[in-house]
Amino acid sequence: MDGPAAKPDPATLLARARALAPAIRARAAATERNRRVPDISIEELRAADLFRIVQPARWGGFEHGIDTVCEVAIEVARACGSTAWVYSTTALHQWIIAMFPEAAQADVWGTDRGAIVGGSFAPTGRAEPVDGGWRLSGRWGFASGCDNTDWTFFGVLIDGARGAKEMAMALVPHGAYAVVDTWHVLGLAGTGSKDLVLDGVFVPAHRVMPVALAQSGAPPGAAVNPDPLYRLPFLSLIAACLTGPGIGIAAGALDDFIAMNAERTTRGAALGGQKRMAEFPTVQLRVAEAAALIDAARLLLLRDCRETVEAMRDGRAPDVATRLRNRRDHAYASRLAVQAVDRLFEAAGGAGLFDGGPLQRAWRDVHAVTMHISLNWDAIGTLYGRALLGLDPGPGQY
Repeated sequence: MDGPAAKPDPATLLARARALAPAIRARAAATERNRRVPDISIEELRAADLFRIVQPARWGGFEHGIDTVCEVAIEVARACGSTAWVYSTTALHQWIIAMFPEAAQADVWGTDRGAIVGGSFAPTGRAEPVDGGWRLSGRWGFASGCDNTDWTFFGVLIDGARGAKEMAMALVPHGAYAVVDTWHVLGLAGTGSKDLVLDGVFVPAHRVMPVALAQSGAPPGAAVNPDPLYRLPFLSLIAACLTGPGIGIAAGALDDFIAMNAERTTRGAALGGQKRMAEFPTVQLRVAEAAALIDAARLLLLRDCRETVEAMRDGRAPDVATRLRNRRDHAYASRLAVQAVDRLFEAAGGAGLFDGGPLQRAWRDVHAVTMHISLNWDAIGTLYGRALLGLDPGPGQY
């Protein structure tokens, strides 16, 4: 369990992500067409140590902040939104594994410190208590990257205190579940977020952790991973891994729009033929607005990640107000990313409609990002608004 010979700083890791982007971008259309991230893209990200960012040092990780995962995801998403979604979620899952008991960490990383873990967190299956653990059966959906992962988190309901059911996460190795190819979708098609089926699979007790423990500030894994990062209530920042890809998709759309229109001339009679698109004030305003929206979204996300992790490392656990603010910003930053892409797509004209063009894929992908329940503005905005108005926000996920 020795650490790496040298710990790259965040700037180095970000530079590695930028270096990989052209190859990932070249595969973006095939990623969407094949409805999964190519193995070569995962291997390139793994070889660049980008999955180690929040992995514990005792397992060869770097213990950087969650903001670094988000910054890398933004750069990857400029090239391919689906690849970034799978990267970002699985890279941040390393943080959750570190909260599990030491025996579970050894199961995952003991023979392969580069193991990648996916997740399907909605508790749609059944967990039956048996000697030494739980027996899981049922069907779970939206398992992003399940073709690329070595393990998966399954959301389950288990018996808690006084007989009440409580949410938990169960770690199951690849091969113990069947993959059902259901992922035929409008956006983020390359994430391969298929269904998984378990049929009476035994999961030992040490690989099942209640969400309440991950929220408690004292999860089992903190006993062996002393960095305060692993005591951070996980719901306060887990949705950051969903927000980063959306912002990166918007940044990539801006790159593509500028490249498309820098020298392009219009043939439309209504606007006056043979004029450069870049010379139209309306196009200039769209580019400026999109850039401002993307910057605002990125600043919100990174500020929250940095402030929350730094506070924890200074001995200050995030209070309810901070956790609610973070949830608000995850959803709102994603909304800003959608607005940025919409502004550009509306100004692209017919040239933006072709199947092979990246702009229409960005438009579909960024809208798909905000379909995730954790980024639903109506739900999250209402939660935050209640608290701001002095009402009890309720037992929400924050």
